[in-house]
Amino acid sequence: MGAAWLMTALTPNPLMVALVQAAASLPVFLLSMPAGVFADIFDRRRFLLAAQIWLLGAALVLGVLSLLGLVTPAVLLVATFALGIGSAMNGPPLTAVVAELVPRSEIPAAVALNSLGFNLARAIGPALGGVAMFLASPSAVFFLNALSVGGVAWVVWRWDRPTDAGGLPSEHFLPALRSGLRYVRYAPLLRVTLLRIVAFLLPASAHWALLPIIARQQLGLTAFGYGMLLACVGVGAVAGALLLPRVHRAGLGADSILLAATIVFSSVSLVIALDCGILTTGAALIPAGSAWMAAISTLNAAAQVTSAGWVKARALAVYLVAFAGAMTVGSVVWGQAAIWFGASAALGASGVAGILIGLSVMLRWSLRTLPCLDLAPVPFSNMDQVADETEHDRGPVLITVEYLIDTADEVGFVAAARQLRRVRLRAGALTWGVYEDRIGSGRWVEAYLTTSWLDHLRHEERLTRNDEDVLERALAFHRGSDQVQVTHLIAPLPTVVRSR
Repeated sequence: MGAAWLMTALTPNPLMVALVQAAASLPVFLLSMPAGVFADIFDRRRFLLAAQIWLLGAALVLGVLSLLGLVTPAVLLVATFALGIGSAMNGPPLTAVVAELVPRSEIPAAVALNSLGFNLARAIGPALGGVAMFLASPSAVFFLNALSVGGVAWVVWRWDRPTDAGGLPSEHFLPALRSGLRYVRYAPLLRVTLLRIVAFLLPASAHWALLPIIARQQLGLTAFGYGMLLACVGVGAVAGALLLPRVHRAGLGADSILLAATIVFSSVSLVIALDCGILTTGAALIPAGSAWMAAISTLNAAAQVTSAGWVKARALAVYLVAFAGAMTVGSVVWGQAAIWFGASAALGASGVAGILIGLSVMLRWSLRTLPCLDLAPVPFSNMDQVADETEHDRGPVLITVEYLIDTADEVGFVAAARQLRRVRLRAGALTWGVYEDRIGSGRWVEAYLTTSWLDHLRHEERLTRNDEDVLERALAFHRGSDQVQVTHLIAPLPTVVRSR
């Protein structure tokens, strides 16, 4: 609130005001994925603590510069970008922690509770910021921000996080990055969630980018008045967080909640664009806050339940990248539109675009199968048949699984086996294929490749209950009482190759 309002005082250019939001979002877009990798392969508590220290330093520097009168538009954007770096470091591990604290069935309620705390701050913070700027100066807002970061750092320092029980060594950075991106590529519902957050935020970002301009130039408000407008958003968000669990209990699915939230939020943008006065704008922002909270909480919960535990921070980092990318691009686009056509016209256009995009995306990409997911890990399969003396860095490793299939079942087996492709590749396989032995009677071979023996062990460790269901559907076509034959073929050592 302080940065956006200060920019309106430094320059009347709508694009520069919109760039404050872009400067806050761009680091999240650029750095969330590396932060997610570090949060998965290192201790999340220590990584969170490092993020708080960075945020504390950036907030203090901005406060000192503001106190000395050294803040220019360029300095403000750089400082906001630095705070965004801390947010990028903070986001993936803090989001992933939710799944550590509650069982899967309680994740939607936990996300809503988390949103309640966030939006209570959204209701109180802007009003407090407006009072601080009215009575003192913008530097007071920035120092209050530093104080709040110090409080979070103390909580993280006191957190007694259990040590991870995994027996395999941690991945290195680049392999971990690749495995995280591979997981997202082969997780259809997670990809749908990412698409839905982008579709919602591209038009919705105009609301946050242009509201400071609307407040100062159209409504003639002071910093305190702008803070009270944002407090109305927070009040609505708190009300939405309290009502959302009842909505879930009533049986409304993610698609219905997102559609209703999109229509309400976009309609509020249209109302504000019509220049209906201060009281009408403030009243309209209350349901906007509820709609914003409902949409973001629903999509956050969807990202949580569509990502497995071993890749949680990386998958949620991709979600944050999509979030920040949509906010960054949207802020720049709508800021430029405000220069060309005026802030009210740009905000009204974003409302129309939000309704049209929301309807189109919901009809094509649905989240209705979310309740069917069960990503709890399962014990290692077939590992009792594998010698454990193999060096971890040996590889690549070719794993083959032989099935005996009746001719009448071949079509069904191939369809079931192809579902295994996503399972294998999502868990870390480099390649996958299924092949028929034209000489043998009904012999089919599934084959997939991993980089090393250690990656093969990780592949086995990453399988979930949903993956197990897919495996069982393919195994159901295997004839006979004997188990399928699994073979592990490993590349020769370099010394053996050279001797030959």
